Amino acid sequence: MQNLKLLISVYFLQVVETMLRITKTVLCKNQPTPAAVLIYCQRFSTEAQLEPPQPCVKTSIPGPKTLELLKDLNSLQQAGSVQLFADYDKSIGNYFVDADGNEFLDAFTQISSVPVGYNHPELLKAFADQHNLKSLVNRPALGVFPSKDWPEKLRNVLLSVAPAGLNAVSTMMCGSCSNENAYKAVFMWYQTKQRGGKIDFTPEEMDSCMVNQPPGAPKLSIMSFKGSFHGRTFGALTTTRSKPIHKLDCPAFDWPAAPFPRYKYPLSNFERENHQEDEKCLEQVEDLIEKYKKADNPVAGIIVEPIQSEGGDNEASPQFFQKLQSLCKTKGVALIIDEVQTGCGPSGKMWCHEHFELPSPPDIVTFSKKMLTGGFYTKSEFKAPHSYRIFNTWMGDPGKLILLERVLKVIKQENLFSLVQKTGTVLKDGLHKLENEFPNLINSVRGRGTFLAFNVCNTELRDKVNNNLKKNGVLGGACGETAIRLRPALVFAPKHAEIYLDALRKTLKEL
Repeated sequence: MQNLKLLISVYFLQVVETMLRITKTVLCKNQPTPAAVLIYCQRFSTEAQLEPPQPCVKTSIPGPKTLELLKDLNSLQQAGSVQLFADYDKSIGNYFVDADGNEFLDAFTQISSVPVGYNHPELLKAFADQHNLKSLVNRPALGVFPSKDWPEKLRNVLLSVAPAGLNAVSTMMCGSCSNENAYKAVFMWYQTKQRGGKIDFTPEEMDSCMVNQPPGAPKLSIMSFKGSFHGRTFGALTTTRSKPIHKLDCPAFDWPAAPFPRYKYPLSNFERENHQEDEKCLEQVEDLIEKYKKADNPVAGIIVEPIQSEGGDNEASPQFFQKLQSLCKTKGVALIIDEVQTGCGPSGKMWCHEHFELPSPPDIVTFSKKMLTGGFYTKSEFKAPHSYRIFNTWMGDPGKLILLERVLKVIKQENLFSLVQKTGTVLKDGLHKLENEFPNLINSVRGRGTFLAFNVCNTELRDKVNNNLKKNGVLGGACGETAIRLRPALVFAPKHAEIYLDALRKTLKEL
C-alpha cells in the first residue's frame, strides 16, 4: 500500500512538472500556441507524452552555464571532448535537456547507447523493488561471489536474445573490455587446438609466459579492418584503425589490417563496381592470413563490425560477410562480430549480422552500448578452459542486467524493432530527398533501420553542418572524415524523423 501511494505521488508530481515545462516551451520561438499546448496536455496519458513537442533552443550553443561547467571540469581533467552538460532530471524520451535548459531532439543518444530514451518509466521503476535495489547496492564480484539468481538472470535476460547458435555468455563492463576478452578467448581456443585439445601446460610454457616469451606467450594476431573501431584498451586499440588520435604514443602489437569495402552510392547504380570491391578486399584478407602465417605470427581471429561506425559508417554486403565467414572456416580462423554499436535493434533486427543470412553462427559476438552491460556470446568451445583466465573483479554489473531486462520487455511490448524499420524508412527516404535537393552539400545516404549516415562534401563543412544542427535543436554525431551519423533511440518515431529532417533541411539552406 505504501509503495502504491509513493507511485501515485510520483506520477502526479511528474504531471505537474510536465505542465509547467510545457507552459515554458511557448516562450521559445516557433513553439505551439497556448491552444495547441492545451490540446497536447489533454492528450497526456503516458510518460512518452512528457516529451516536448519539438526542440527549443533558448541560448547560444554552448550556453553560459555549460561554458562555466566546462571551465570547472577542465580544471580537474582534460574535458575537450565534452559537448554539453545534461540535466538528466529533465531529459525525457527522445529529448536531451542541457544545463542551460535547451531541449534537443537527440539523434545520437550518448554514442548509440540509450535504447528506449531518457527516463523511461519502466526503467525508473526497476529499483523500487528491494531485491533489485540490493543487487545494485551490494555490487558483487561476479567471478567469485555472484548472487543466487545470477544463472537464472543470464539465462532469462542475455541468453533470451543471444544470436542463434551461441549458447554461452560472459559479461563485461564495456565494449573495449568485451572485445579485449573475446580476443583472449580466441587465443586460448587457438592454442588448445594447437595442443591437440589438451588443456594442461608444460613447465616451459608456464615459465616463458612470465617473461612474455614463447611458447607460453605465443606470437598470435587478430586481424581487423582499416577504418575499424574496437576500443581503447591495448589489444582492442591495436585493432582500432579509425583515427590517429586514438592510437598516438601507445605501443601496439604487430597485427594485420585488411581493407574494408568502400562502396559507391547509390548502391543500385554501382552493383558491378561494389561487387569487385568486395572481391578485392577478400583477396587481401586471404593474402594477409598467409603472410602472417609465414611470418610465424598466425592470425587466430578476425574481428569485424557489421557497419563500421566510428570509421565512417562504412557498410558491406551480405555476400561479403558470407564469403568472409567461409574464408575463416577454411583457414581455421575465428570470426568475431563486433556488435557493440549495432546490437540491440537499431538496424531493425536484434543483431545487425542477422541481415547477412550467414550459413552458420559467428564464433563470437561482442556487445555493449544499447545492451547496457558489456560482454560477448560464444559457441561452447570458446569458453575458457580454466577459471580465472577470462576474469576480473566485477565482470559486469547486475544492476545493468536488471535494466536490460526492462529494456527487452519494452522492446517486446511496444514492438520497437517494427518501429525502427518504419522510422528508418521515413528517415532514409527523407535523406535521399535532401541529397537530391542539396547535391553539392550531402551524398551517399546509407545504413539499415535508423542506423543511418550520409556524407558531407568535406570535413570542414561536415563539422559545420553538425554544429549548426545543434544550434537548430538536434544532436547528431560525426564519424570518419566526412560522415554524419544518426543513432537515435529505438523509440524514435516517424514524427521525430520529420523533425530531424526539417532541422537538417533548415541547416542546409542556411549554408
